[in-house]
Order: sequence, then C-alpha cells, then structure tokens
Amino acid sequence: MKYLRILLAVTLVFTLCSAFSMKKEKEKQVYAFGVAASFNDTIVYYTEIQMLDSVVLDKRGFLPQRELYSYQLKNYLEYELAKPDYTCMIYFSENKNKLQKEASKVKGKYVKGNLKLQSIAPSDFSFKKPEE
Repeated sequence: MKYLRILLAVTLVFTLCSAFSMKKEKEKQVYAFGVAASFNDTIVYYTEIQMLDSVVLDKRGFLPQRELYSYQLKNYLEYELAKPDYTCMIYFSENKNKLQKEASKVKGKYVKGNLKLQSIAPSDFSFKKPEE
C-alpha cells in the first residue's frame, strides 16, 4: 500500500510538470521589409513588406537571426544586381499596419535627402528562413 501511494504521488507530480512544460509559444505572423543604402550611390533599394515563414520572436521581441535576413538582401544586391557596398537593414513587426507606417517614414527620410527609391519586387527577392 505504501508503494502504491508513492507511485501515485510520483505519477501525479510527473503529470503536472509535463502539462506545464508542454505549453508552447503562440506563433504569430511576423512581417518584415528591407532597405539597402550606399554612400556611393543615390539609389536606395527597398523590399515590399513580406510575411516571414514560421518565425517566432524571442522573449524580448527581437527577430532571431535578424542579421542573416540582412545578409540575404546584401547578397541579392551583390550577386544579382551587381551593387556592392550597400548597407542593408531589416525592419520587422508582428503588426503589419505599424510596419507600413514605419516603411513610409523610412522612405520619406530618403526622399527628403534627394535619393531615388527603387523597389525590389517580391518575385525577384523574398526573405527565407535561415538554416539553423
């Protein structure tokens, strides 16, 4: 009888612990767009807002491996468009409307600086989830 109580207590504790540890983070859609500018050129390239595939922001709200998304844009400019020496930035959010406002604000700053904006079509370039 004593062993049965201990076995039931251990089973109960194990069940409770496993129930709380199986709690998953809710996967929300994450949107992003990229901007590439150079000090040597008057053209600023930007991507349309895209939904990132199966991405979850970390506990602090940052995009995991965000530097790799910037490198994807940089590599596209260097190898596909032959535009080296561009600095690439990525903007991201779970709220598409906030990101659209941010995109228009960023584009407005470049237009005020008398720079030309050149869009990169989603059919030509899209962000891919980096390999882990």
